[in-house]
Amino acid sequence: MCVQRCKDLLPRLPRVVSVFKAGCPSPPKPCRKGSLLLPDFHLDPDLAKVLRLLANTYLDWDWPWYQDKALKTLNLAKEAPRFSYLHMCLLARDSVGFDFLKTVCDRFESSADVGKGFLLHVKLLLQRKEDQLAKKKVEDILTAHHAGKELPPQILSWLHTILWDRAAQNFEAQNYFEALQWYNYSLNFYPSGQMDADFAKLQRNRASCYIHLKQLEKANAAVKEAERFDAANIFTQFIIFKIAVLRDNTEEALTAVDALEKSVGNSAAQEKEMVKEENSSTAFLTFAAQFALENGQQDVARRALEYLSQHSQDLQQVLTALKVFIIHLCSTYFPQLSQLCPSEKTVLTSQKACLLMVAAADLELGRSASEASQQTELLSRALEHIQGCKEISNVLKLAGDGSKDPTENLLLLYEIEARAKLHDAGLTSLLESVWELPQLETKILETIASVAMEHPAHYPDIAKKALRKALSLYLQGESIDVAKFSKCLHSFINLSLPDEALSTDVCSLQDIWSTFEVALRVISHSVKYPQVEILWLMTKAWNTGVSQYKEGMYIRACPPMKNRAARTWNEERYSGAVSRSVLGSS
Repeated sequence: MCVQRCKDLLPRLPRVVSVFKAGCPSPPKPCRKGSLLLPDFHLDPDLAKVLRLLANTYLDWDWPWYQDKALKTLNLAKEAPRFSYLHMCLLARDSVGFDFLKTVCDRFESSADVGKGFLLHVKLLLQRKEDQLAKKKVEDILTAHHAGKELPPQILSWLHTILWDRAAQNFEAQNYFEALQWYNYSLNFYPSGQMDADFAKLQRNRASCYIHLKQLEKANAAVKEAERFDAANIFTQFIIFKIAVLRDNTEEALTAVDALEKSVGNSAAQEKEMVKEENSSTAFLTFAAQFALENGQQDVARRALEYLSQHSQDLQQVLTALKVFIIHLCSTYFPQLSQLCPSEKTVLTSQKACLLMVAAADLELGRSASEASQQTELLSRALEHIQGCKEISNVLKLAGDGSKDPTENLLLLYEIEARAKLHDAGLTSLLESVWELPQLETKILETIASVAMEHPAHYPDIAKKALRKALSLYLQGESIDVAKFSKCLHSFINLSLPDEALSTDVCSLQDIWSTFEVALRVISHSVKYPQVEILWLMTKAWNTGVSQYKEGMYIRACPPMKNRAARTWNEERYSGAVSRSVLGSS
């Protein structure tokens, strides 16, 4: 491409053809012994352009052999050195061009465009993961910048972008000290007294690093600088709030919440690129309430929730925040209160209720925990509270309280959920005692099945056993609730015969066929069986048969049960109304 551009220029530049020709080996094969003539003449802009194109051609032609010629050619064009196209060449050859880049930067140190080379140098060092060398280069640029060799505004803006990107990468990796260093480099390029929106954002970023490093005084100094220029910004006020809470200064924290509330109503103070639907300004009040709770500032959290209820148009957002607040209070205070109660019957009952609420709170928090370690901690704590409840129940029974405990089933389900999600070894023995209980309700059994398959628990055999027992209980009643029975049957068949495993073994199919036969009997005696569930059963049976047929299992694909099922459904319910297109083709 460079050669063609040179050819296009030659007819317009007859005076420089001889110079250009002297520097280029003659085609078609390059003469590697050729030399570059360096005549003494004044370069006009067009000739400088030609020489730059020639240098690029050398790079494209044979880089190891012609790098010296490329340097000499660029030296000729020193009146207007440019690096944009050269950058692309060097990036493609950074293993061999890296030293050349340093030489070019040194050679053209006085050029106004040398900053581009400096930037490229820093970027290449970072790409090579040579952060210490990159820091040294930035420090050299900074020293020169303050010594009077200031970078042009555009170059300086690009440099800030490089520094911020590196800082953000370290922050996300939780390398807060490294992130702070890169932000500090950016700060040092700001002239004294210059303040703008980017400066305020930079100081907020520095404050966030200091918070994670637990250097609250430095964090406060940084955010105060941001506040001088951008006091109404909601991000500025939120960081001020966090620092006040971490200092355990309730008065300052309450003042910060008041300022945060004012920022919520100030749309001009919000940064549009960061405040999205899922991270609205009112969400900062939710974050503030949660942060205050986590750090023992209940009064501050209460005020934040009051402001949230005033400003938020999202009822669900408000209810969720209140729910977290109540759960946190239960988890924090109820265990302490339960220990203050004397061992009397009425007080023991209250003590048990407190522990049950704490267990429920920990289970709820465990369900929504984002980290596995946090979830394990919450579930383990819930299990401890459940054990406390069981001990109190035993004491009450020994005291002669023979009344039915209304919380017994709830406590049982809580324990099963906690042990299942913790993959606790005690789950098996617990369930063995559960299966022996004389008055198990279908709702309890279906809940056990659901909990057994709720992440991180995964116990399909337990779930199937619970659902099989629930189906049996449904059939034992004088009248069958076909709506509930059909849902339970659907869950059992889905677990036993998932779509991705339709070609299961013979023993499993026999068990599932018997379940289909039970469904047929129920359907034949009830006109209220949900039509959509009948269609689903037909589709499931059909697809299973097709899968078996494709594998050559012809007897298993069309057992007597399926013939009878198809005949019963077609004649009694649909009379052929369900089209082949719904069920698929054989």
